[in-house]
Amino acid sequence: MRILSIIVFSIISFNFLSERSIHNRWSIELLKFVDENGQVDYVNWSKNRVGLDAYISILKKNHPKPHWTKNQIMSYWINAYNALTIKIILDNYPVSSIKEIKNPWSKKIINYDSNTYSLDDIEHSILRKMGDPRIHFAINCASISCPKLLNTAYLHHKIDYQLDKAASHFINNTDKNKITKNEVIISKIFFWFKKDFGNKNQLLNFINKYKELKNPNPKIKYHSYNWNLNIIQ
Repeated sequence: MRILSIIVFSIISFNFLSERSIHNRWSIELLKFVDENGQVDYVNWSKNRVGLDAYISILKKNHPKPHWTKNQIMSYWINAYNALTIKIILDNYPVSSIKEIKNPWSKKIINYDSNTYSLDDIEHSILRKMGDPRIHFAINCASISCPKLLNTAYLHHKIDYQLDKAASHFINNTDKNKITKNEVIISKIFFWFKKDFGNKNQLLNFINKYKELKNPNPKIKYHSYNWNLNIIQ
């Protein structure tokens, strides 16, 4: 029994360390070029992208395995989405908006399971199908109105905490959501992904987890979306 316990512990430890080693390079790059507010130093990153390219190479060689947990798979694809978004920006830099780039979300960019995936594929065919709307506050579209780019990698053993923190930060950011007693003016993310957040009552219940609503049935409006680059000023 003791030997079996040691073996099981060793397997769990190996999986944990292997995941950390996969995403360690991403954390290093994020700390170099992303500030606490999620703004990105594209100027210097474009001049020193060896680490980013190395991380993407690691991702391509270390796809999610059948024995990986849901949290391991989710953290892999959130990190992959964010890193590949940065790659697309740097491949085309200088730009003032991701929307200046031709087909940034539909361009096939990473191989997985005999298929080649785009950012749209990662978001809609993988992450959204995992059934957790908080992923919308973790993936970043390199724009001012997007949820902030976390300056550390998402990891399976703390991803629930990281997603909660990301959702709370976004919902309580008054530049992106204005919530008063009589009116709720929220990000278009909640409009674009209505299916993920549910009907009006379900959406309000979701928001209420992170920001107390004074009115149980407020009028909902949506902010305009700023697609300008989330660049450090």
